[in-house]
Amino acid sequence: MLTTRFVNGSPNWVDLGTPDIEGATAFYGALFGWRFQSGGPETGGYGFFQRDGKTAAGGMPTAPEQGPPSWTVYFQSADAEATAKAAEEAHGRVLTQPVDVMDRGRVALLADRAGAPFGIWQPGRTRGLQIANETGSLCWVELYTPDIAAAAAFYHSVLGWETSAAPFPGGTYTCVNPAEGGEEAMFGGVVPLSDDPARESAPYWLPYFEVPDTDEAVARAQEYGGTVRVPATDVEGVGRIARLTDPYGARFAVIRSVPPQT
Repeated sequence: MLTTRFVNGSPNWVDLGTPDIEGATAFYGALFGWRFQSGGPETGGYGFFQRDGKTAAGGMPTAPEQGPPSWTVYFQSADAEATAKAAEEAHGRVLTQPVDVMDRGRVALLADRAGAPFGIWQPGRTRGLQIANETGSLCWVELYTPDIAAAAAFYHSVLGWETSAAPFPGGTYTCVNPAEGGEEAMFGGVVPLSDDPARESAPYWLPYFEVPDTDEAVARAQEYGGTVRVPATDVEGVGRIARLTDPYGARFAVIRSVPPQT
């Protein structure tokens, strides 16, 4: 389960790059109850989407030359330089070299061997998100890739992930968890890129956010300019999910999770 008790290899941050931070704030505010708090002039426009005073995500305005609007998922690293080097040795790429974010931590952007971009965050004063696996917060991440075995090998060598297979309608689902914590710390999955509704899509990471009612979230997203990529669908034992884009094209998913069995 994804929590804020972060360990090495687990998701500990997620942020949005968008051409219109005010428009994105209106959209995600209506959808998740988020409010945007600027990080101040020294952050270059970067700020924090907060729910009930807790940081649920980051966000920043981006220009067209910085790539299309998108969500980026970050994973905890104890040593950003070592992780970046491991990514290169595993035939990935370093998109931006590790750099200090004041005293908050150290960040780098990488790409796996299939080209899917992701971030690493080496905590300083900021450990990571302040809320996870609750309404209006990150609860799962999913990698769309053309080669599941190659992806599993890459992230095992770079971030120490372990994988397991779970029964899924029509086959099996590849789940991932950090080495520390075992399967109880499972936070995401790896799926074939061919399962993406946009078949021409490049490999990418998709964040899932918890909602109290998936159908209501879909309707609200459409009302505020979002697009439905995959309609609300029940997945037995998992919950009711839908894949969406915000008004600017950034992809994400929502889920009303099935309560854990006790």
